[in-house]
Amino acid sequence: MDTEQLRTFVEVVRLGSFASAARLLDSDPSAVTRAVAALEKDLGVRLLERTTRRLALTEAGAAYHESVSSLLKGLQRASDEARDLAGQPEGVVRVTASVSYGHTVIVPMLPALCKAYPALEIDLLLTDSVVDLVAERVDVALRLRQAVDSSLVGVRLTRIRYHVCASPAYLQLHGAPRIPADLAARDCLRCPLPGYRTQWKFRSSTGAIDVVDVGGKLMMSNSLALHRAVLADLGPALLPDWLVGSDLAAGRMIDLFPEQEATPTDFDNSIWLLHTSRAYVPHRVRAFIDFVKKQHVTTPMIAV
Repeated sequence: MDTEQLRTFVEVVRLGSFASAARLLDSDPSAVTRAVAALEKDLGVRLLERTTRRLALTEAGAAYHESVSSLLKGLQRASDEARDLAGQPEGVVRVTASVSYGHTVIVPMLPALCKAYPALEIDLLLTDSVVDLVAERVDVALRLRQAVDSSLVGVRLTRIRYHVCASPAYLQLHGAPRIPADLAARDCLRCPLPGYRTQWKFRSSTGAIDVVDVGGKLMMSNSLALHRAVLADLGPALLPDWLVGSDLAAGRMIDLFPEQEATPTDFDNSIWLLHTSRAYVPHRVRAFIDFVKKQHVTTPMIAV
């Protein structure tokens, strides 16, 4: 039995095309086609119906796919358990995070991670889209919101606090707003996410909540771009502590309302680590999870 042919077949079915499977497997589409054809020849049955527009499993293909998928999962678990007996975590850990959080927080962690676990390989998928962990074979997700998917196990790493920030040069030129409501008359830097683009919320030490309508000529879909725009003296923006903590500490940015809690959505914002719910979590995945949890405890976000 050629397990690589089996895996190729399963990925072709999952992704719906030979070309997509070839990209995932880092192979040539013709090689993927040959692998499936060889599998069909060995079995003596057609597994896939091919048209110019789509692929479809035959009746025999559907039954074979179900059995093979279970077999490959069992083989993967057996491999993970065997590696774990060796003691040192090794193998690939596939991780996803948002572009901004990945660049700002996860990538700087990697040197220490690689030193602690030299046999680990990290496949880091940075995207602002919500990735299906099961469909995309992702081991761990770092997200700024907890998923409602009951198939995922969630660990809250740390609370996020947002700050309305501006550069010293901007404040010298335009003056500082006295209260959050003054932002309604400012040219704010905004993100096109629901709620974020039109209203920012503030909560005082007494618990009073103030909702401020905001507007501005510049809107950016990425927090890294908003961060750069603030440093370029283009206006105030609402940004999380994990992104602006060092800038606030160094004086490159000023928190306009340090006594107020601010948020684009609700006030219970946190960073969540998510992984799929399964009976056996490989040592390589557990090692990554424990490392990230420890980093968030020993390197907390800026305290204000």
